[in-house]
This record gives sequence, C-alpha cells and structure tokens, in this order.
Amino acid sequence: MNPQEVQDVPTEDRLDQACAWIARLRSDAISSADRRAFAAWIAESTFNRQAFDEMAELWGDLGVLSHLPLDELYPESVPSADHRANTGSAPTKSSSSARPAHATTADNSNWNLPQWLMGGSAVAACLGIALWIGNQWLQQAPVQQQMYTTAVGETRTVALPDGSDVKLNTNSELIVNFSREERRTQLLRGEAYFDVARQTSRPFTVAAGSANIRVLGTQFNVERNPANTRVSVTGGTVAVSEARTASGLQPESIKLTRNQKVSVSRSGLSDVGRTSAEEALDWTQGQLVFEETPLDEALEELNRYLKVPAAAAPGVSDQTLSGTFELTDPENTLAAIATALDLEQDQSDPNLTLLSPKPN
Repeated sequence: MNPQEVQDVPTEDRLDQACAWIARLRSDAISSADRRAFAAWIAESTFNRQAFDEMAELWGDLGVLSHLPLDELYPESVPSADHRANTGSAPTKSSSSARPAHATTADNSNWNLPQWLMGGSAVAACLGIALWIGNQWLQQAPVQQQMYTTAVGETRTVALPDGSDVKLNTNSELIVNFSREERRTQLLRGEAYFDVARQTSRPFTVAAGSANIRVLGTQFNVERNPANTRVSVTGGTVAVSEARTASGLQPESIKLTRNQKVSVSRSGLSDVGRTSAEEALDWTQGQLVFEETPLDEALEELNRYLKVPAAAAPGVSDQTLSGTFELTDPENTLAAIATALDLEQDQSDPNLTLLSPKPN
C-alpha cells in the first residue's frame, strides 16, 4: 500500500484496521513479523496512528497497553539502515474482522521501528514506570464535581467545562466528575443527550444503571429505566459495555455507530437495532416518536411525564405502537395510546394506571 492509497482509505476502514491490529497485538501467538508489520502500518500515515490511538483509548484496553508501553509507542530512536532494509511491511486494507491482512514490502526511508518490538524486558520496565508516574499525577489532579437535576416537566441544557453540552430530560439527575485524565459522568435517573467535545487525551464516560459508555467525541442519547438502559447514537462511535457481570466473566462490550441503538440489562446486551435522530431525540422536540415499539417500552418513556405512572397488563405489554405523540398533555397522550390499541385505563389504584384489554 503506497502513501497515496493510504490517503484514500475511508475513516471507518482505517478504524477497522486499528481494531484488527488491537485484536492481533493482544494475541498470545503474536510474532516478530506481526510486530514489524504493525510498526510499518503505524509509520505509514499519521491517520493510521490517530485511528489506533482513538480505538485504544475508546476501549480503555489495558491488555493492549501491556504490549504497547506508553513512553515508547512513538520513540525518537531509528533502527539501522540494514535493519530497515530487511524489514518494513504494512497490512493491506482489512475488513472489520480481528485479523490484519497479509503484509507487503514497502520502502519508507522515514520509518521508525520502535525498539520495544525487539525485546520484552525494557518494555515491562518502561510500562511500570509510566503507569507509576501516571498514578502519582492522577492522585494530585484536582477533580471538578457537579450535580445537575431536573424536576418533573422540566428540561435543561448544561454546558460542561470541556465544551460538551448535555441536555437533561424531565425528572433526571446527572453527576459530573472531571479530572485531567478522564471526564466521568453518572446518570442516576432519567434521560440525557450528550454532545461531547472531542478530546483524544481525555475519554468521556457515562455510567448509567447496567451500562457503561465510553467515547472520545460524539453525540448519543442515554435513557435509564428501572429494568434497563438504552443507548442511541446519532453521530460518531460509542463503546457500550456491561457495568456488572457474573463473577469470573468478562463484561460484554459492543461498538455502536451512527443510527444504531442497544439496550443493556442485568441479563446482558440486546441485539443492536436501527434508530434515527428523530426517534432518539424526539423528547427534545416535545414529542414521543414510536416505531413498532412494544407497549411496555413506550409507557416507560411516557412515565417520565405522567403524574401517576402507567403500566401494561401482562397480556398486552408486547403489543407494538407506532406514531408521534405530543408531550404538552401527557395524560391525554396516554388516553390516545389506549384508544389506538383498543385498551381501557383501569384507574382503581390511585398510584397506578393499568392498560388492559376491554371486556367483551
């Protein structure tokens, strides 16, 4: 692959290549040839380096860092001309599968072969020093903590110190903790739309119920419900993982891109579904948009606005609902949903409205 071809590789393909390299570098079977090929790919283009940085930071993968010492990832040292003549390979454009393609010989007079590819003892020492220094620095770093809340019927937009914006839906609570290393937030209840300012050196994370979300700079919506947390992406790339899992099991993770959504519960991650900006951000326009949405999920969203919550009877909870409903009068919206599905509202319990089939 020559430099001109590298420039023509789309961004998503370059990120796929970076993912493939991360998977390969984590393998116990990695060879010296693999490491030389990776060094050639990194040196081939600054965009390759940026893609690798983005994916490594996005996943927060300490398994990768154990292979890639922090202070020698981009060394100043240059190998001898004889060594360069006998090495230098770069993977061709790869798919999203976790395996780099076969390498081809390339002549690159500016190629730097990191010395960490040639030995292991110095790698461990440098990694230990880098992690120790980082830990000391983080202990001294000031943490900025803020809490933002909205009442029932209220929404607000919060401008964060890093340039990010968060729009809080009704009856929501968000905690923000910023340090020099990371931008951490926690959605305690409700729903929020995040427009995150890009900072490669400081990932942005959201903890929300059963889900952990990690990004560098993107736009996504998080909806925390009693039984699950739903994440919808409207721009960029978002890593979503389980917050908790059974003892001894690795938390399941997935990467979402624009117009994709996933639900996370105690039972794990759901299948990835399709969404749209209109559906994900309907509440910011004072509407609820449902597209073949199960009734119990639709009521979870509507309950944020109702004075008395509503629930679906077991026999009708799986009925699907499609349509656009206004939020200016939530009680009237509930009545419209009941009419659309030919259900009745049982209000015998003053603390709960139950939607059930009409009697014959």
